[in-house]
Amino acid sequence: MFAFQHENIQLDGLILGKALGGGMYPVSLFLSTREVLSFMTPGSHGSTFGGNPLASAMGHATLSLLEEEKLAERAVEMGSYMIEKLKAIQSPLIRDVRGVGLWAGVDLDPDLVSAREVCELLLAKGVLSKDTHHTVVRFAPPLTISKEEIDFGISSFKASLEEIPI
Repeated sequence: MFAFQHENIQLDGLILGKALGGGMYPVSLFLSTREVLSFMTPGSHGSTFGGNPLASAMGHATLSLLEEEKLAERAVEMGSYMIEKLKAIQSPLIRDVRGVGLWAGVDLDPDLVSAREVCELLLAKGVLSKDTHHTVVRFAPPLTISKEEIDFGISSFKASLEEIPI
């Protein structure tokens, strides 16, 4: 369910946030061992929404939904599909494609194009993406994305690359 699990890492703690509230309410969560959590005694930590019953119910519902609908497994399946499609694109603009699950980055040759330029071309085609480090186009679609939607995004990405004069 978490990226660190792909790296065989043993964590002391894990902070979850943002989407945990289902996009409706600010919810964060700290997971750890009893040993670490024993340092948090009453009054030692405060937060704006700490202990809020509505936020707690929303966070629980979100985690239950992730498990019931097997969205982590879906991310592996759909992510593999997306990354395979990205790697199949033949373009001198692409230096590397990497990713895990539905989180992928396409590293572009900065001597030929900026990632921002490609993201703007994608936006004009109806695909929202993010440039990072000036050379990487980041793809982070929702866990509920379909193969047809991935195909649309990949064909739009390929068409955007083809618009760049080399």
